[in-house]
Amino acid sequence: MSKLHVQLTVNGREIEALAEPRMLLIHFLREQLNLTGPHIGCDTSHCGACTVDLDGKSVKSCTMFVAQADGAEIRTIEGMAQPDGTLHVLQEMFREYHGLQCGFCTPGMITRAYRLLQENPNPSDEEIRFGISGNLCRCTGYQNIVVAIRAAADQLNAAKEAAE
Repeated sequence: MSKLHVQLTVNGREIEALAEPRMLLIHFLREQLNLTGPHIGCDTSHCGACTVDLDGKSVKSCTMFVAQADGAEIRTIEGMAQPDGTLHVLQEMFREYHGLQCGFCTPGMITRAYRLLQENPNPSDEEIRFGISGNLCRCTGYQNIVVAIRAAADQLNAAKEAAE
């Protein structure tokens, strides 16, 4: 089978690669780019463990071919922290408020929460719950996840106000 040439920007890095036309984006990220933060949980788009940010939208990468992402800008959990290793405020709040237990859903949950806060910088708890409803967590019961996202929103809003 002939391979397709794809060009992507992943976590700020320009990528050119060859991929089989039928290769899913999740497999490309994990197997060709060694970005193992996005997890393979269900292969049916139900769990959200594979969530990435693609051109300003949350996407479940197990339901998209890498060819469909040609030319796209993608952010995975590996692209959340600063280059010096400083955690993104969402990562820090998930750690501080125990928004994770086993950690399997965490990369997709944080990536989705990032986009949620871009779309709605000051969501209510109900809006947070709705906003992450496509990402399943089997360990936490979601309460600490909601608290972590709320705390991150508060910190981001306070930093924005201080900068203005």
